[in-house]
Amino acid sequence: MADKTIDPAATLTQPPLRVVLLAYDGMNLLDLAGPLQALTTANRGAGPGKPQRYETIVASGDGGPVVTSAGLPVVTAAVSSLDDMAIDTLIVPGGCWGEDYDVTPVLRDFIAERAKTVRRICSVCTGAFLLAAAGQLDGRRVATHWAWFDKLKSRHPKLEIDPDSIFVRDGNLWTSAGVSAGIDLTLALIEQDYGPRVAVDAARQMVVFMKRAGGQSQFSVPLAAQMRDHGFVELHAWMAANLSADLSVTSLADRAGMAPRTFARIYAAKVGRTPAKTVELMRLEAACRALEESDLPLKTIATVAGYDDEQTLRRVFKRQLGTSPATHRARFSHH
Repeated sequence: MADKTIDPAATLTQPPLRVVLLAYDGMNLLDLAGPLQALTTANRGAGPGKPQRYETIVASGDGGPVVTSAGLPVVTAAVSSLDDMAIDTLIVPGGCWGEDYDVTPVLRDFIAERAKTVRRICSVCTGAFLLAAAGQLDGRRVATHWAWFDKLKSRHPKLEIDPDSIFVRDGNLWTSAGVSAGIDLTLALIEQDYGPRVAVDAARQMVVFMKRAGGQSQFSVPLAAQMRDHGFVELHAWMAANLSADLSVTSLADRAGMAPRTFARIYAAKVGRTPAKTVELMRLEAACRALEESDLPLKTIATVAGYDDEQTLRRVFKRQLGTSPATHRARFSHH
């Protein structure tokens, strides 16, 4: 079904959007509860006597209780009870009992059938395996939990994995990384449906910060840099703590005890990017965080993050994020 965005101005009188969240034994509790709570919080924000924004239904293959991986049962409706209901958005949580994802056939078939008519279809974490089994991900760009990239790609080689983003929108398909990323995705759905003010209000009520755009990495740059044992863990920690220092290849090579040319070659081979690129990403992330979490002037932020001046910071924002520091602060600031 072609993707379409709802006009927020038309939502004052429209009936609630029906969102079905699928459940199954072994799923991650927060993958379900996070999106469900975000939608419920958006409903509460409508105010007393106002129409509900969302109607939510949690459904499983056979209905009744399903046991999450945390051991907590969740009461569900049977997917067969939805046969005569129109569904606006379908959300598939992730999670499983062991180290491999077992597809539930009845849910796979339900998704394959209802995907023809729903406005949006979404997954959280390893829920992408279920969407893929239902034939929804071939040729699409997809996010999932970082620990499951290889297994998902091996099982479904025709999809394209985005290894960094916390969630990805590809037309009417929305997929997200693990656990808390399901909340980020749902807040983005709410923003699409009812505008940024409703989404920000929901985020504020949930005491989460609506700052993580889909393109943001699953890891901070320093954390991502620690994920592999490549021999530069201590160097990366020092870089993150000294962004305003001289972080040239010559300086970093000296700190690593190598000749500059040798350091640059070994670093690129082991880390997968040049030292300069890591420095740029760390500084950009530090600037973003300062814009979001402080009222410091841009000149101060540029200095703390290691930039020569404000104009350099503005150019980096435009090149890397397609926006300006002021716009980033206006959208994502906690203040």
